[in-house]
Amino acid sequence: MNKKETELRESEVERFLELIRKSRRGKFKLYIGMAAGVGKTYRMLEEAHELLEKDVDVKIGIIETHGRKETAELTEGIPRIPMKEVFYKGKELKEMDLEAIKLDKPEVILVDELAHTNVPGSKNEKRWQDVVELLKNNVNVISTVNIQHLESLNNDIKQITGVDVKERVPDTVLQMADEIVNVDLTADELLERLEDGKIYDPSKISTALENFFIKENLLQLRELALREAAGQLGRKIDAEVYEKDTITGNRIMVCISTNPEGGKHLIRRAARMASTMRAEWTVMYVQSREESSDRVDLADQRYLINNFKMATELGAEVEKKEADNIAETIVEYAKEHDVRWVMMGAPKRTIWNKLGLRTLTEKVLHLVENLNIDLIVVSHNGHEH
Repeated sequence: MNKKETELRESEVERFLELIRKSRRGKFKLYIGMAAGVGKTYRMLEEAHELLEKDVDVKIGIIETHGRKETAELTEGIPRIPMKEVFYKGKELKEMDLEAIKLDKPEVILVDELAHTNVPGSKNEKRWQDVVELLKNNVNVISTVNIQHLESLNNDIKQITGVDVKERVPDTVLQMADEIVNVDLTADELLERLEDGKIYDPSKISTALENFFIKENLLQLRELALREAAGQLGRKIDAEVYEKDTITGNRIMVCISTNPEGGKHLIRRAARMASTMRAEWTVMYVQSREESSDRVDLADQRYLINNFKMATELGAEVEKKEADNIAETIVEYAKEHDVRWVMMGAPKRTIWNKLGLRTLTEKVLHLVENLNIDLIVVSHNGHEH
């Protein structure tokens, strides 16, 4: 590490330390990266040693070394909160001991792999929920996450890598972070680390190179990580410089139905747009008599409830209306709440369209054509029209 990099790192540590000592609530620092192996955990452990040198009470809540020798060596000398033993399906597993951390209340706790799913029966289903609980209990947290685990990017990640990432973190958790550090490597540097056996066991290298660790994938993932870190910094500056209530006429509304296909896709797309525009956003569902609970399939009702839950986790307000004229209800709400953009799924062509009847999207478009409201139509493959 050269002198300039050392000075930058020292200023990072000092800034986080200042945040901790000024605050009455837990502060949250997050290391993000484009993929496994960029060095997020290593950087977090380096910072822990620097904080220990400044007499800060830092402890390990959980660290996943994945057999990486350099990472394991760096854990030495950092006190640990003992893991708890959990029995599941006849096996003894170890998990981070949330209650022990809350009792010990170190000044800073290290919690690796934010997107991890806890063993069934744990107090919280996800590790990010453990982190939120620690922050609420005035414990400062440093954590790590890969960009592919961000909920609103799930569609993009699937298109880039072909992988449907199951462990995901709501965008609102990243927005809670007081500091985000993007641990950046070039795609070539990361591939070199992989081929040198510094990321996975040698038996897994060829599979990784043929799947997730394709250079084109890594280039796109790197761009997403850089954009996310820059976007979070922009939002933080806006929050500090501008009053929230001075930003008006900048709301996005995404309209969903009980259709299981497009709901999650639309919500994630709206979340990304809201994040980029730094706009507030609403997820709207208008229930007609044909979609009343006694007429709609139970599975579709569950999809709708899950979509509401995901929208809330991503930072949206959720609105549910009952009306037979769905288009008018959507547009009236948009006018009353300063909505600037209405986002809808592309309509499927049916026999009724051939008979000259308008789709819901066409009805909304007709109603907003003389208003300061733009309609964004998103196809199921993610393209806007």
